[in-house]
Amino acid sequence: MGLLDKEVFVCVDCESTGLDPKEDRVIEVAIKRFTFEKELMSYETLINPTRQIPQESTAIHHITQDMVKDAPKVQEVMPRVLEMLSGAIIVGHGISFDINILAESAKRSGLSSGFLKKAVSIDTLRLARLYGQSGTNSLQGLRTHFNIEDEGAHRAMGDVIVNIEVFKKLTKNFKTTRQVLDALKRPIEMKAMPLGKYKGRLFSEIPVNYLTWVSHQDFDQDLLYSIRCELKRRRQRQNFSQSSNPFSQLD
Repeated sequence: MGLLDKEVFVCVDCESTGLDPKEDRVIEVAIKRFTFEKELMSYETLINPTRQIPQESTAIHHITQDMVKDAPKVQEVMPRVLEMLSGAIIVGHGISFDINILAESAKRSGLSSGFLKKAVSIDTLRLARLYGQSGTNSLQGLRTHFNIEDEGAHRAMGDVIVNIEVFKKLTKNFKTTRQVLDALKRPIEMKAMPLGKYKGRLFSEIPVNYLTWVSHQDFDQDLLYSIRCELKRRRQRQNFSQSSNPFSQLD
């Protein structure tokens, strides 16, 4: 792991039929290998998923059944995708999803993809949480925050181009890749709920019963850590209030 400006990275983004890496299928993939100084290689393609694309997915990425009907099947493109991803640090926004769905695609294509799960990766979503100065941590919210040119939201290559620029902005205070990776080893405390019916609300404003329920769900480490920190603060305030009140134990 060397200096950030000397490292080779690869940024990848997938559009898919849904959000389940095992059950859903990739319908578009875009990849760029790059250094901080220049682009090294680029690849993008639509993919025929050989199944219907749900309307709710099309509403997000605007990829229709007609657009992919003559596109190559996933087994035709995966060798090129794996070649592009190998031997570099993988960067992406919520990158675990892209890695997992591509690994599943490779598996169904009869290709070895073990290196994907073991690859060093940097999630710009978590970097944005660590940065903590953007009103929203979505890729397009960060694009606006950093005044990056719009490349067209929710199409794979447009998101990759924006993601690379966001990555450079979010790492400007780091000198080495190791420093970035070390910073992301620890859970990051977030300020507001990123999803659900209280999306956008400060954790301090959310009812304790809802926080308690979420704390037992299968969410990412940063969200669970943030909720548990808030619950701990509330218990401490409650205990302090009770200890300060000599009548608190009386009926």
